[in-house]
Amino acid sequence: MSFEADVIDKLPQLRRYARALTGDSAWADDLVQDAAERALVRRNAFRPDSNLRAWLFTILRNLYIDQLRARREVTVDDEHAPWRSLAAPPTEVDGLVLRDVQHALYQLSMEQREVLLLVGVEELSYLETSAVLGVPIGTVMSRLSRAREHMRMLLDGGPAHKPAPLKVVRRTP
Repeated sequence: MSFEADVIDKLPQLRRYARALTGDSAWADDLVQDAAERALVRRNAFRPDSNLRAWLFTILRNLYIDQLRARREVTVDDEHAPWRSLAAPPTEVDGLVLRDVQHALYQLSMEQREVLLLVGVEELSYLETSAVLGVPIGTVMSRLSRAREHMRMLLDGGPAHKPAPLKVVRRTP
């Protein structure tokens, strides 16, 4: 398989991750397109002996953070939260459960949400998640534990917490 075909093969996984990060299908599609384009342009930066999926997730995540900084959006306004406009599954009970899970997911801090999505949804190993996020494996494990506990609390009707804002570091020339 060619590099381009391998990247194309990973697009559904990238889209799922982007959609979960942003909660917005149009933004997610734009992120995936930008990530795929960047990967193809910078294909020489990819080491063939490494994990393509983790490399692509890293590119997508970095683009997402750059866009958040550019928009200066670091938290989700509850009134316009993504879970309010996402379509629910056909059965009412399943729809309510999905809505509760989506609502809880977007109440997690970005760091917890990212690690929960990468490990729990995308099934990356702790090592792969560590590489994508650029943090030690212990940090991945700690964030995942806190994310799972926070999700349990939120889904059991515990107090709702707003996500911690992403720190925007301003660099001076």
